[in-house]
Amino acid sequence: MNTIIRKSMLSVAGLAFAGGVFAGPIAAHADARPVEGKPVAVAVQADKPDTSKLIPHGVQGAQSRIDLNDEQVANAKAIIAATKKAGLPERAAVISIATSLQESKLENLGHLGDKNDHDSLGLFQQRPSSGWGTPEQITDPEYSTLAFEKGLKQVDGWQDMPLTEAAQTVQVSAYPDAYAQWEQQAADIVAQHWNS
Repeated sequence: MNTIIRKSMLSVAGLAFAGGVFAGPIAAHADARPVEGKPVAVAVQADKPDTSKLIPHGVQGAQSRIDLNDEQVANAKAIIAATKKAGLPERAAVISIATSLQESKLENLGHLGDKNDHDSLGLFQQRPSSGWGTPEQITDPEYSTLAFEKGLKQVDGWQDMPLTEAAQTVQVSAYPDAYAQWEQQAADIVAQHWNS
């Protein structure tokens, strides 16, 4: 009888020990209070503008792309900042950057001498003689962007137009369809830098 009781007690003790080992860590955390802390910022793609806002009609025609140097990226960021300052949406930045890619490859051009198209200057190749501003103003990326976008806002329905039509209405270029080729790169630039 002693052996039976002893085995039973050892079995009960073994079960209690095993239960404590398995339940112990769980039970120890059951009473734990939540730890106060600051939320951790996690980079997600949700902060990028929606492609349907950037290219609402899809790109038209063959697309061109160039590698950008630091100055060109800085000019693209200046266009985005001016667009935000004007209270315009991402699509206006796409149109503006595509226009600048066509007109100057995002380079803030001064007078080009014999190669100059009349008196065209700056990111958008705007002309002082056409009322865009002084040479100093036109070669200021913020000013030239705001001047371009002021013209864009005067185009009825620019938000729903194909990019090349909206840009051409403002710029009145000799090559009206040339702006379309830069739409994808302009949208990529805006997607990358709009929230940075």
